[in-house]
Amino acid sequence: MSFIRLLQARVEVSGSKLCVGLDPVLERLPEHLPKSLEGVRSFLEQIIRATAPHAAAFKPNFAYFEALGPAGLELLQEVIRKIPEAIPVIGDAKRGDIGSSSEQYARAIFEQWGCHAVTVSPYMGTDSLEPFMARADRGVFVLCLTSNPGAEDFQLPGLYLQVARKVRAWNTSGNLGLVVGATRPETIGDIRTVSGPMPFLIPGVGAQGGALEATLHQAQDETSIPCLINASRSLLYASSGEDFAQAAGVSAQALAEEIAAVSGKAPSSGQP
Repeated sequence: MSFIRLLQARVEVSGSKLCVGLDPVLERLPEHLPKSLEGVRSFLEQIIRATAPHAAAFKPNFAYFEALGPAGLELLQEVIRKIPEAIPVIGDAKRGDIGSSSEQYARAIFEQWGCHAVTVSPYMGTDSLEPFMARADRGVFVLCLTSNPGAEDFQLPGLYLQVARKVRAWNTSGNLGLVVGATRPETIGDIRTVSGPMPFLIPGVGAQGGALEATLHQAQDETSIPCLINASRSLLYASSGEDFAQAAGVSAQALAEEIAAVSGKAPSSGQP
């Protein structure tokens, strides 16, 4: 099943447009867990079980696993396999290199890691993204306007609109989307006008303080999935105690319900 169809099926079952980011940091593990690879494994397994009923997608961030060394990459594979098959996995790798290198990155992320979608950087142009985009059954989220302060260095005032315009032209297979930060909701409507209908992957709500209601309003495109709202730290570290998984599940449910309420549709209790 293609990424888009899998995502549509998951959203229909769960009623959720919440993407759960998996960004494990050793120093932030709950106090009772060892600050080790085993601690991270236990932490993430419990997080996945607790948040899966409320998740439209999971998004493991490759950097946090790479920082744990070769064993961290093995753990990444384990974690992806722990995610229920009905829930799509977005590999947050932000790849983008010359075509021959990107071909290898695409093979690694889609074939070796088994991700249904990936995040990529458009800076090197069309040929650097073609190996990802050519896989019509996989999703590709292109960085458009990110939520970090450094976005002002290059993306603003107008480069992000050029990216949105290009991605719209490239989206011939209907498998592309944009990464659009929630910390600048006033720009999201402009991006939507340029991009046309396609899913936005939206970080920045939660720990980064993005405005959820304004973001959802600006992202609407009259499709069933105009956007996925990503939350990572606000869910993973909702509690530092032994109730961390329960707290993450409660936070995920609350955010999924808030997204649905603002979007005008109440969520159902989705099965993992």
